[in-house]
Amino acid sequence: MEVIVSENGDALAASAAEFIAAFVGERERASIGLAGGSTPKETYRLLRDLDVDWSGITFWLSDERWVPDDHADSNGHMAARALLDHVDTTFLRPRYSEYLTPADSAAFYDADLRRAMPDRKSDLILLGMGTDGHTASLFPGTAALDEFDRWFVANEVPQLDTWRLTATAPMIWRADTVVVLTAGESKASVLAEVLEGPDGVYPIQLLRRAQGRVIWMVDVAAAALLGRSS
Repeated sequence: MEVIVSENGDALAASAAEFIAAFVGERERASIGLAGGSTPKETYRLLRDLDVDWSGITFWLSDERWVPDDHADSNGHMAARALLDHVDTTFLRPRYSEYLTPADSAAFYDADLRRAMPDRKSDLILLGMGTDGHTASLFPGTAALDEFDRWFVANEVPQLDTWRLTATAPMIWRADTVVVLTAGESKASVLAEVLEGPDGVYPIQLLRRAQGRVIWMVDVAAAALLGRSS
C-alpha cells in the first residue's frame, strides 16, 4: 500500500491526472475502471488537456447509479462529458432501459467486461471512499459484499433507498493497480480507521486483499489523522 498526499483537492486531481497519463503512456492497450465523484470529475477534465494517446484504452465504470444514461446523477454521463466525449477511445457503460431491471443490466455489463478483458483483470481501477467506508457501490451491510463469483452486480442500498450497479470485491482484487482518490476533512477519521485500524470494519478494507498495487491519493485534510495511533 502506498499513500501519496497532495496539498489540496485541486492538487490531488492534478496528481491523479498525471499518474493516469503516465500509466497509459507506458502501455499500448489497457482497461481502466472509472469512479464517480467531484475529484475524479476534475481529474478527467484535466486529462483531456494532456497529450495522451487514448486509442488503445478501454474505459469502464467501477460503479453506476440506476438512472438513465443522460441523467445528471449518472457516473457515466459525468465521465463522458468531462473526458470521454473529447478523446478517441472505447467506453463501456451499463445498459439502462425501462424494460431492464438493475440485475439484468448488471448481468449484461458483466458479460461485456469479460469479453473486454480476456485476461480476467483490469489494468487500473479508480475508486473513491465515502464517509461510511464504502467504495464503488459496495455499501455497508449490502448483499454485493458477499458476491464472490460475478464481476459486476446490482446492489440494493436500503440506506439510500436506491439501486446501484457495482464492481465486486473479486473484480477489484484482481486489478493490476487500484488508485483510491480521497479528499476533504470529512474523510479524515474514517481514512485513519481504514488504513490503521482493525480489518473487517469498512467495505473498502477489502483492498487489504488486493493482488496488485494499491495507491491512496489523498489531500492534506483527509490525511490529517494518519499516524496518530502510533
